[in-house]
Amino acid sequence: MSYKRHSHNSKPKPIRYNPFFILSLLLPTSIIIIIIIMTSESHYHETKNKNTVSSTSTITAIQPDIIHTHILTRLDGATLATAASVSSHLRHLCSGEDIWKNLCTATWPTFMDPTICHVISSFPYGHRSIFSDAYPSLHHFSPSPPNHRPPPPPQELISAVDIYYKGNPIFSRVQRTETSNNLFLTSPLCFEVLQPNEFIQTPVNFVRKDEEWMSQLQESFTLSWILIDPIQKRAANISSRRPVSVKRHWLTRDLEIVYAVVMAGEKGRSTEKVQCVVKVTCCGKVGGELHVKEVNLVMEDMEGRQMMGKKGVMILQRAMENGERKKVDEVRAMERFVKFSRIIKERREMKHRREKAHGVVSMLLAFIALLLFCCIAGF
Repeated sequence: MSYKRHSHNSKPKPIRYNPFFILSLLLPTSIIIIIIIMTSESHYHETKNKNTVSSTSTITAIQPDIIHTHILTRLDGATLATAASVSSHLRHLCSGEDIWKNLCTATWPTFMDPTICHVISSFPYGHRSIFSDAYPSLHHFSPSPPNHRPPPPPQELISAVDIYYKGNPIFSRVQRTETSNNLFLTSPLCFEVLQPNEFIQTPVNFVRKDEEWMSQLQESFTLSWILIDPIQKRAANISSRRPVSVKRHWLTRDLEIVYAVVMAGEKGRSTEKVQCVVKVTCCGKVGGELHVKEVNLVMEDMEGRQMMGKKGVMILQRAMENGERKKVDEVRAMERFVKFSRIIKERREMKHRREKAHGVVSMLLAFIALLLFCCIAGF
């Protein structure tokens, strides 16, 4: 019996797997990006101190497709920006329009709307530009001086509204609003998203009286309201993300879910601070589904008065241009809402006392005038 011997040349070659490919499947995203940064930094110090050729362990040795497909697509916007600052190679990989487009549409379903897609195509860097403007939220606390000359109002503003329940989108709508006509400029500012008698179904069962259920809604219902100026190529998210208040209307008993952001206005006036209030009104029958029947945005000054369209748009323009984009601190957002509500209450009480005192003085003067008239007339 004879046996065949295999030569050394006939042995199958071992399959080598790129370690970063395996890491991308096993490790969390945050650990992956740390490894990328450490690898890049170690290579930098190695080439600086030893003046040697790049080793195969550097980030440039990894196939770009692996980094693009298995790593970058798993990062959020903040981590993606951090990765882009590590090296020129990663900056090039992170600047791909498809990465930022997928990130935008995954975060905001409204960004798949043809209207939004057309507007984004005119931004300097496409989806990357609008993401840096709209994420995570607008913070603007520096009021403009009284003599500040405002820019001309925009021709229109586009609202991209997304409502989520437990992280899943349940409602998305894009609304265009003409902001340059006299009717809008001279009327109270109000952006209405739903049409009259339009109701949106939700996966939530309606409960008549249950404080625990309302607290659960405050944790589960999140909202994003992005305003886009298509002419100036700017955008801002003016939602507090989570509700600052969940309550029932005193008359209709409808459920009102309120989101609010306080921002700077005009210094030295009642509009020194203003509040953007998004109110989601829900209704339903006990045991049935909760329906959304109103979604609107208004702006209030420190006296609780609804702002007119012209002044409100001017403040929004300045906030888009000069405001910072920061992560929403939900506790601070709630505190600012409570503080602003307290300021409104105090100013209203002060105004009521002033009007009451003015009325008393007017009556006293009228009585004195009547006495003088009677004395002069000889009564």
